[in-house]
Amino acid sequence: MTSGPKSSVEEIRARFDADVERFSNLETGQAAAVDAQLCMDLVARAAAAAHPACTRVLDLGCGAGNYSLKLRESLPGARFTLVDLSTPMIERARQRLGGSVEAAFASDLRDLDFPQGSFDIVVAAAVLHHLRTPAEWELITERLHRWLAPSGGVWIFDLVSHEIGPVQDMMWTRYGGYLDGLGGQAYRDRVFAYIDQEDTPAPLTFQIEQLRRAGFTRIDVLHKNSCFAAFGAVKTPVAPGAARRSGT
Repeated sequence: MTSGPKSSVEEIRARFDADVERFSNLETGQAAAVDAQLCMDLVARAAAAAHPACTRVLDLGCGAGNYSLKLRESLPGARFTLVDLSTPMIERARQRLGGSVEAAFASDLRDLDFPQGSFDIVVAAAVLHHLRTPAEWELITERLHRWLAPSGGVWIFDLVSHEIGPVQDMMWTRYGGYLDGLGGQAYRDRVFAYIDQEDTPAPLTFQIEQLRRAGFTRIDVLHKNSCFAAFGAVKTPVAPGAARRSGT
């Protein structure tokens, strides 16, 4: 990957506005991501297992709603708040989820805020790689922690980079081979071009460190293959009497 100027929020929004049909396919909508189907299933199952009484889900970068639909299979009583840059994506997700939608916002996640403890689960699939700077990572991970109720959790699937240069090169070559097998060299080049233009993936190790700094104390990696990882972090509840002992 190169390090040239990245797409603006408006440019990214325009690309997703034009790609609703592809992302509406539950089975193939994220085929460019390695092990996309496996990770969607793992994220949904892990979130449901960790938070079986969940009723409030925030889907950040919801796209056409695939992750919320998958999670609803295990948590049929959950209510979903949807966030995405693209209004057409939001509308498609609302159609597919029907009465399960509590609210929806067409917004950049950096411009969004919610009251403390608003959600039991936050799902963030293929969205955090749009964060550009360590300051943005710190802001968003702190907000994720604050938005969650005690014992709530954030569950993530995303493109990641690597801290060791030769490993990054090896993994990128491996990913290129996967894309070649999926759609040939032209497809590989097209995917690489929009990743280079739009995305700023961060190492999985960095993201875990950010989650710990934000206050998450229980973190698990569900799966990692090549440049993609699925993982989650659970917020530790305040022990009874702890607030009184700390004077807060």
